[in-house]
Amino acid sequence: MLRNSSPLWFALLIWSFLAINLCISFNVISALKISKDVSSSDHDRRFHLVTKEERGTIAETEDGVISSVRISDGFNRTYHLQFITLEPNSLFLPVLLHADMVFYVHSGSGSMRWIDEENKKNHIDVEKGDIYRFLSGSVFYMRSNLESTREKLRIYSIFTDSNIENPPSLYIGAYSTLNDLVRGFENKVLQTAFNVPEEVLDEITKASKPPAIVHSTTTTKDKHSEDEPDWRSGIIESLVKRGSSSSSSSGDDYSNGKKKKKTETVNLFKRKPDFSNCNGWSIALTNKDASALKDSDMGIFMVNLTKGSMMGPHWNPRASEIAIVTHGQGMITVVCPGNANGSGCKNMRFKVKEGDVFTVPRFHPMAQMAYNNDSLVFMGFNTNARENHPQFLAGKSSVFRTLNKDILAMSFNVPNTTMEQLLGSQVESIILECLSCAEEEEDRMREEEQRERREEEEMEREKEEAKRREEEEKARERERQEEEERRREEEKARERERQEEEERIREEEEARRRQEEARREEEEAKRQEEARRRKEEQQRKQEEEAKRRQEGARREEEEAKREEEKRQERERKQREEQERQEKEAQQQEEEAQRRQEAEEAQRRQQEEEARRAEEARRGQVEEARKEEAAARRRQKEEARRAEDEEARRQERQEEAESRRKEEERQQTERQEEEARRAEVERQQKEREIEEAKRAEEERQQREGEREETRQERQQTEREEEEARRAEVARRQKEREMEEAKRADDKRQRRGREREEARQEEEERSGGGGEETRRVLNLRI
Repeated sequence: MLRNSSPLWFALLIWSFLAINLCISFNVISALKISKDVSSSDHDRRFHLVTKEERGTIAETEDGVISSVRISDGFNRTYHLQFITLEPNSLFLPVLLHADMVFYVHSGSGSMRWIDEENKKNHIDVEKGDIYRFLSGSVFYMRSNLESTREKLRIYSIFTDSNIENPPSLYIGAYSTLNDLVRGFENKVLQTAFNVPEEVLDEITKASKPPAIVHSTTTTKDKHSEDEPDWRSGIIESLVKRGSSSSSSSGDDYSNGKKKKKTETVNLFKRKPDFSNCNGWSIALTNKDASALKDSDMGIFMVNLTKGSMMGPHWNPRASEIAIVTHGQGMITVVCPGNANGSGCKNMRFKVKEGDVFTVPRFHPMAQMAYNNDSLVFMGFNTNARENHPQFLAGKSSVFRTLNKDILAMSFNVPNTTMEQLLGSQVESIILECLSCAEEEEDRMREEEQRERREEEEMEREKEEAKRREEEEKARERERQEEEERRREEEKARERERQEEEERIREEEEARRRQEEARREEEEAKRQEEARRRKEEQQRKQEEEAKRRQEGARREEEEAKREEEKRQERERKQREEQERQEKEAQQQEEEAQRRQEAEEAQRRQQEEEARRAEEARRGQVEEARKEEAAARRRQKEEARRAEDEEARRQERQEEAESRRKEEERQQTERQEEEARRAEVERQQKEREIEEAKRAEEERQQREGEREETRQERQQTEREEEEARRAEVARRQKEREMEEAKRADDKRQRRGREREEARQEEEERSGGGGEETRRVLNLRI
């Protein structure tokens, strides 16, 4: 089933898998590289100009070279341009276009063949000046002729696609090679699709990739034949031919011997110029003028300026110009159409030479000028050219001539007579004579570059000065921080000393308290020992008294044995009385001892309460002293912080005031500079108008006057430069005086702070000693 299917199915299958399996061709990498180069830091210049030396090389062999650039049109859209150069009898191998290709033949001759999306074969013969367009999706290749002059075939092409906007992440280049289309598949898929032996596919897939441009094996005699180099023929035929059934019914197939009607190109040099005079000519083509550009938004133009001539100031209301210099050199002036803040738009002058590419965005007035010793020829492409009509400022074609002169005079804020002179003096239109205009523009460009370099150097010096001041400020800030850190360290050291002193005092009080307790314990032990001795002495006395009574009793017993019976009762009573008395005495002694112990306990409790009260009073006194000292420190710290904050606030106000004054001075200087420039420009315009009135015989005199004017302008600029340098020196001197004054104020403030810190330290040291003495006196 696959073997009998149409090759068209296989071509559609390949195109359906391009987004996944297509390898990025070698020209994509170079194109992206050029895009990155064009968007470099030198944006303002590269935005309008890419020199020939800045092109990126995509491919280079002995048979040809392909280079490219990517350039912006000024409205967030970039275009890819390629410059294809083929040596005589060389072949640009077939590629699949990813975008529409509009091209111009700059030199040489050759033939181009392509197969469109409907598999229709087409071919054209091209020569110098031809323009044409290939649609995206076409497979095309080209061959250069081998002529007697051996002139190279040079193609300038631009790639656009108005219907498909590929995001950057899916960008796959302007075209892809046939190798990229085939080699992405596995051998099994290719073998089944082509129905060929595996060794054939191995030979194809393992072969090295050929360069983009090779030497052609055909000659000029059979240049219209369908010969393809060796093994490529089978692959190309399989990709682009219909099946047998469809081929038999096609009237466009070369294999059937029926030649398709030749497609015609448009040649710029074979058409009558849109405008022509002794100063040059110009021509522009849109899709209405050339069938090759049908359904395209692109237009092609060419301008030829003779020596010492100028394309008058004009702008494009709808199209941006992408131009390529094909001969000579000249100056391009592009004027910013507005001065919106932050737009980055500014007037520009730049020099172009052969091979350079430059763009002019729409709405931007421009003028192209040729040098006195060389002509300037450039061609290019217009975007959205179908609705574009260039508008000229001066000459017979001036757009100002269609406006009411009164309103126009009010727009310029000049009298009507002045406006009539401005619009009626020029008798030519579009391309004007302008001797030495390019040379003077180049001089102004170089002067502006020198002035910009001087301004950049001045800005760099100011930046370095600001950086130096910032570093000095940082150094002063570090010194202040170190001073603060030193004060904090001293404060911490004093706090540690105070804490150590308080700890020593607490330890001394604790030692005295322990000694007092030990003394009281010793006294208590002495009192207990004395009571024990008194008790033992009383007991001893009682025992001795008892012994004496017993001895008297014995003596009485011996003396009164005779009266023993009478006295036994009395003795019994006496003994009972004695025992009662002993009991009472013992009770009295125990009662006295209990009273003594209670009194001693009460005395100890009173002493303990008195000691506790004394300690509480001392603690209250110490706490009150600490709180008072802390309150004094907090008050002083708050006062110092308030003074520092006030000083910083005043310093910030002074700095803000100085910055405001500096900005006002700079603004005044800028306004004065702008006024001076406006005055110089106005005077210059008046001189130019006056010079335009003089006859041709006074041209040499005008040249001398312009030279004198240029010298005067240079002298004025030198005087302005000297005045500006003097003003910069004066501002620098004022800044140095202000910085010296601020430094002196800071030194005085640091002196006051150190003096206050010293006084505070002395007060703290004196107050701490007095408080310590007072506490010691209280303890004593």
